[in-house]
Amino acid sequence: MSGDYLWDKSGVPDPEIEKIEQVLGKLRFDRPAPVFPAVEQASEDAWKLRLKWLRPALAAAVAATLLVAGFGLVWWWKADMGAGWNVTQVTGTPRVGDAWIGSSGRVGPGQALETDQQSRAEIQLPEVGRIEIDPQTRVRVLTSPSGASRLALDRGTIHARIWALPGLFVVDTPSARAVDLGCAYTLHVDDSGDGLIRTSMGWVGFKLGEREAFIPAGAACKTRAKSGPGIPYFDDAGEKFRAALATFDLPDSRAADQEASLDTILAQARPRDALTLWHLLSRVDGSGRARVYDRLAALVPPPANVTREGIQRLDRNMLDLWWNSLDLGNIWLWRHWERSWSQKEQPKQ
Repeated sequence: MSGDYLWDKSGVPDPEIEKIEQVLGKLRFDRPAPVFPAVEQASEDAWKLRLKWLRPALAAAVAATLLVAGFGLVWWWKADMGAGWNVTQVTGTPRVGDAWIGSSGRVGPGQALETDQQSRAEIQLPEVGRIEIDPQTRVRVLTSPSGASRLALDRGTIHARIWALPGLFVVDTPSARAVDLGCAYTLHVDDSGDGLIRTSMGWVGFKLGEREAFIPAGAACKTRAKSGPGIPYFDDAGEKFRAALATFDLPDSRAADQEASLDTILAQARPRDALTLWHLLSRVDGSGRARVYDRLAALVPPPANVTREGIQRLDRNMLDLWWNSLDLGNIWLWRHWERSWSQKEQPKQ
């Protein structure tokens, strides 16, 4: 065959092709195709009806799939937490109980992980975060009915970097409970039970009884075994400001020393030190609270719904509104955690 006979009938056809055309030509359909409008409409209506019922069925199937997957993830996470946390040896010979963990191991609920002067370790919680354990540190894994990953720091230093949802990683110390609110921080506890927390990203809630402290990135807060969290301050605060705050914050500080320290704190405060002044509102009373209010209001005016009288009586909602206006973290996250925790478990060591 030559030319383009198969495409446009040009050129000389192949004899075999001609034979095939002659045989098949008898079967050619030479009438117009019928039109079935009623069938087309019925098909369209049926398809619409099918979609009407299919959409909720698909939505239910997707919801069921997500629910099963969610339960599976929670089950796996809790089962993994119940079996223990992964621990990696960084240097030296970290131990779980009396056993050296080797290059890696696990520490389970009720067990203690300890490092000596030459040892460092790291705990990995894939869905939660990573906790570095410094030398001469002792931590314990605690159970938590609320589902949070819970650790006790008895002494030493840890560095936590948490990517779980706020409130899902908690560290108990002899003087306060540290609650992650989406952050990275360093927490130290000395042999007396006193501690110091320093936040590098996000913010941390610190709590003992009714005393609370919120520590945003760039800030630090001391805590004492008998009195709980102190007053947070930014690391870049002035030297006189920090020295006066340290004196004011001592549990056995004399009234005269506290009065003089408060004078210095208010005089040296910058707008950024609103963090400290906000916490001071609940640590002083009477004329002292009025003075703190005036200075804080001058540095960061309170929201419209916050009044002097309300702050004087420590109205929780007004205090929370003023905190949120400082843009240091949303306090409603903390309130949600407090409610959830109080409903599901009581603090215990």
